[in-house]
Amino acid sequence: MLNEERIKLMTRMASYEATDGKKNTSVAKHFRSDYVTLELIKAIICATVAFMVVFGAYIFYDFENFMTNIYKMDLFAFAGRIARAYGYFLVTYCVIVYVAFSIKYSMAKKNLRKYFNNLKTLSTMYDNDEISE
Repeated sequence: MLNEERIKLMTRMASYEATDGKKNTSVAKHFRSDYVTLELIKAIICATVAFMVVFGAYIFYDFENFMTNIYKMDLFAFAGRIARAYGYFLVTYCVIVYVAFSIKYSMAKKNLRKYFNNLKTLSTMYDNDEISE
């Protein structure tokens, strides 16, 4: 006999496996600190490249003015301003990445807990059907 509740549960679980299940499983393979640290390292590399591209575009945009004033400006002060801007940008970006991936990890673990609870429920449904037959 077909059990309608069991079919609904299996359909819901199959849908989860096909969409978010694969991503959540890959996230949950790691400890939280390892996962967030790995994502922070990726973020630092990406933020550095992005900052260099934006800084290069800024210098290239006003290159003539930059070259005429390069001998008049204090290069150490200019480098300090660039380093501070990079530091502020990097810290802000890393805080955002840390919060975002901590939330993503928590949600993945929560969804996997629901999935495993559904597996247990499905197992008890099968066990109850075997006993009743």
